[in-house]
Amino acid sequence: MRPGVSPPSLPEYDASDPVESAIVSRLASNWARRATVKKAEPELDDLFDSSLSDYPEALLPFAEHPTYLALSPEQKQRLQAWAWIAFNKNVMDIEKYVVNPGFDVLAEDRLGVGLGDWAAVAVNQAMVDEQYHTLMHFNASSATRRGRGWALPSKALPDVLTVRTRAQALDAAEGPRKIALTQLAFMTVAEVSITAYLDLISDDPGVQSINRATIRLHARDEYCHASIAGELAVLVWDSLDRGDRSYLLEGFEDAMRAFSGTDFGAWRAIMEIEAIPGGRKMLDDVALEPRNELFVQDYSGITSLAQKLQVAPEVTIAAEKYSAS
Repeated sequence: MRPGVSPPSLPEYDASDPVESAIVSRLASNWARRATVKKAEPELDDLFDSSLSDYPEALLPFAEHPTYLALSPEQKQRLQAWAWIAFNKNVMDIEKYVVNPGFDVLAEDRLGVGLGDWAAVAVNQAMVDEQYHTLMHFNASSATRRGRGWALPSKALPDVLTVRTRAQALDAAEGPRKIALTQLAFMTVAEVSITAYLDLISDDPGVQSINRATIRLHARDEYCHASIAGELAVLVWDSLDRGDRSYLLEGFEDAMRAFSGTDFGAWRAIMEIEAIPGGRKMLDDVALEPRNELFVQDYSGITSLAQKLQVAPEVTIAAEKYSAS
């Protein structure tokens, strides 16, 4: 039996191990107080304000392009609504196809680290959070569709960039261990970086209060998840040999490139759906602008993790390639 007394309803953990203690105290033992999944939901439709934007216009990659500026107010509003739908799809798909499968690698200890039940509880609680985040963003998109009276079908959009890149990396992975390392790499980058993605919208007063509130509630959980994912990554790292570490670092770089990039695939689909005159040419123009290559430009989370792993030179150089911070 391992030393230490568990919090109520939790399996035993090593109280003398600062990492185990931190993970349990930060996630498992205070889950009922912290997690958004445990809170009551507001009536979203009552909060919808049609006079506000659904998405910050300044974040559109083509916001200053003449083609966009010449559109009617309704066309602009529809593109901003689509941007919010695409933003939510990105979050939902990453939670479903990137984060939870990566957490599952830890929950099942597929890399043979010996994390134990204490980690499985913490990780499974995080996975429940992520499922609820998916529902939150789905509800927010639905509220936009109802509030605007527009179809805006998420299914009309392609797989998101991070999911596509991860799928390619998994196809290239040879054997169960490299597959698990790839899944872990993409999950870790997503979890330690997603608050930077969410914060792009959360503080814009011109955006729907529903949208900003959804993001704030999601981000509240993710600040905790980032800590959990980072600390577990350190434990895994300490158990890996040189070859596995090198492969994991390559996975981090692939994930950073995907997570930070502007997803023009979604925008091309939207331009087709909306039949925007000159829309494809507009996207071709703005895709060539260096400032539009990146959407997320804050990689302080992955840089901090690199320092904990004592591989700052390798990962920091990779992060600087995709970050303006």
